[in-house]
Amino acid sequence: MDLQYLMLIVIGFVAQMIDGALGMAFGVIATSSLIAINIPPAIASATIHAAEVVTTAISGASHVWNGNVDRKLLVPLATTGVAGGVFGAFVLTGLPEGIIKPIVTIYLGAMSILILARVIGWKLDRWRPSTSIIGAGGGFLDAVGGGGWGPLVASTLMASGDNPRRTVGSVNLAEFFVTLSVSVAFLTQLDFASYGYLALGLIIGGAMAAPLAGYLVRILPTRLMLTLVGSVVGGLCLVNLASFWMK
Repeated sequence: MDLQYLMLIVIGFVAQMIDGALGMAFGVIATSSLIAINIPPAIASATIHAAEVVTTAISGASHVWNGNVDRKLLVPLATTGVAGGVFGAFVLTGLPEGIIKPIVTIYLGAMSILILARVIGWKLDRWRPSTSIIGAGGGFLDAVGGGGWGPLVASTLMASGDNPRRTVGSVNLAEFFVTLSVSVAFLTQLDFASYGYLALGLIIGGAMAAPLAGYLVRILPTRLMLTLVGSVVGGLCLVNLASFWMK
């Protein structure tokens, strides 16, 4: 096993542990890591989605086992997320990244503020966007940007007052269906042989982390989960802002 492949396994483990525990960041962490080790962006995005078909299935099953899934939340997220993901993969993959990312960065910044505001006791339960719209937007963003389902969907639901444990579990399981549909769309555009080997490394690492993450969500206190989610989303915003500044 060469060093690069070992790095892929480590990347998969760390990214899935964070994603499974907080409902976000697998795509962002894995994509940026793959690009950092000189994997072309298009191959990196296809690799992430192929790996997530397996890791989200294991993670989703773990959340079901640990009682973290709300079916009433899962169904609209999964159905509209698939629609948004397929639409993004087939129609809008050529949309300039510079248009989408600033808008998403501002939105996520607002979500991180709302989440952290809940931690300190602000009452925000009256603010409730449509779950179907959230799912469609998350699926679209995930397909176009190579990641973003978790940060957009999980942070919005938690900012509006949803239970963090049920939100993370439902978002993770719904992501399986979204990722599967996007991966099928990518298979019509790229040769799987060009990225299947890379995806296997992420799958090995992610498969080891997924069951542990489901259990971690079950035992983490609500206030701590909200703090961690708000911090991760805020950190992603700062990274995006830094990348804009350096361009």
